[in-house]
Amino acid sequence: MIRQADDAIRIDMDGVLVVDKPTGMTSHDVVSRARRALSMRRIGYVGTLDPLATGVLPLVLGRATRLAPLLSVGPKVYDGVIRLGLETDTYDTTGAVRNDVSNGGEPAPEVTSAAVEAAIPAFTGTFLQSPPPFSAKKIGGVRAYRLARRQSPVSPKPVEVTVHAVEVVRVAADQLRCRVTCEPGFYMRALAHDLGRALGCGGCLESLRRERSGPFDLAEAVAADALAPGSRELAGRVIPPARLLPHLPGAVLTEHGRRRAGHGGALTPADVVAKDGDWPQPGPDGTSVRLVDREGGLVGIAEMDEEGVLHPTIVLV
Repeated sequence: MIRQADDAIRIDMDGVLVVDKPTGMTSHDVVSRARRALSMRRIGYVGTLDPLATGVLPLVLGRATRLAPLLSVGPKVYDGVIRLGLETDTYDTTGAVRNDVSNGGEPAPEVTSAAVEAAIPAFTGTFLQSPPPFSAKKIGGVRAYRLARRQSPVSPKPVEVTVHAVEVVRVAADQLRCRVTCEPGFYMRALAHDLGRALGCGGCLESLRRERSGPFDLAEAVAADALAPGSRELAGRVIPPARLLPHLPGAVLTEHGRRRAGHGGALTPADVVAKDGDWPQPGPDGTSVRLVDREGGLVGIAEMDEEGVLHPTIVLV
């Protein structure tokens, strides 16, 4: 629903708005712009993008903010350009230079396509990756980037990451462009640094574009310039809760079940009219289930226990 208030347009809607973030803006900058454009305060984002990066930044609106933890899962696809022969403290071209082959640094070996292809397998699969010193990882309760800015020694603990594929798009004299499909938690800046080290020349991230984040891609994204007060385009671009998390099995509730779920009450088979999708067998690990009403509206998310009883964990009504 769109409500007119003086010259501002308020979109009275919950859901996800995918934005194509431009370079130079932080993820928080995009949220601030969206709040002004939509006259909404309850807006967050899924998956931080560095100011250098561009591309898919899903914004969660209204009650859909409660779904953010579930929307942050799923593979991400990045198109990145690595600058070869240059290392910085931030692992990208915005940082302070540590060595620069083109400006008096130690000569680097010639990087060939064969050398890159030989190095790539070490960065695919599941392995330990050390996050960049300038990152949001906490060390002793303090963000690593805060320590790094104070010139304090920073060594974030390596974490397990998963990379499904690294496609080498182009290898030039001082650039390597690649497309990476990975799970959340993987740092492209760390890949640029570590791959540069593996090639013997050093490297840092020169540009980055996120093409996909879980189920969201660039095809459904709006430009950040569209986030302007009075824009009527935005309402039609919001993905409603009913279209979110389609991979989860669904339970269509009776009216009694809908009211019970709204109060967080457990749901028995008697509260379920129909089942949708690949319905799981009850088990000890619990399975997430979408709770929907007879009109298809998303009521919330529940976990199914060993007895087949559904326990709401997220309620949207």
